[in-house]
Amino acid sequence: MIDTQQKLDALVRNVRACDLCAAHLPLGPKPLIHVSAQSRILIASQAPGTKAHLSGKSFYDASGDRLRKWLELTSEEFYDTQKVAILPMGLCYPGRLPQGGDKPPRPECAPTWRDKVLSLMPNLRLTLLVGSYSQRHVLGPGSVTDRVQNFRDYLPEYFPLPHPSWRTGVWERRAPWFQTEVIPALRHIVHAILREED
Repeated sequence: MIDTQQKLDALVRNVRACDLCAAHLPLGPKPLIHVSAQSRILIASQAPGTKAHLSGKSFYDASGDRLRKWLELTSEEFYDTQKVAILPMGLCYPGRLPQGGDKPPRPECAPTWRDKVLSLMPNLRLTLLVGSYSQRHVLGPGSVTDRVQNFRDYLPEYFPLPHPSWRTGVWERRAPWFQTEVIPALRHIVHAILREED
């Protein structure tokens, strides 16, 4: 495992030095990746927002607060890479769309780095597919709502979730089953994995 961690550390240094998309990034390249060879749960998300970019911490904003509440994890647990890894589809803040909202993750990012990083994370037990971009990358085209509602179809490897942005509050009011069925199951599975002995 030490050898695997050393290889992952070396790869992460290369990832953090990446400037492949620099010409397209309004705030410049600053790849955010939080991983360990010991990580058990992977959060596969979209791309960092401006607050994450400025802080250097993924989900360091209101969407992160919402996601941590869904998972029933403290900030300390959430950012403990021995437990939880965060590997977005795009590792840098992609900028804003003219009509509002963040641009999609840069298309070069996941094909360049994702499989290399995951190959050095042998202890992963569950991947949370947060939002449409990660779900499309892993599962192909499909409806986020359908996938979240039918989350059991993707277990034990994947657990689809909506993106925890402020817009999700509107979606949740139309999908009461999310809080009554999905969230309790999510917490049960996540906490069971984190309680497992090595």
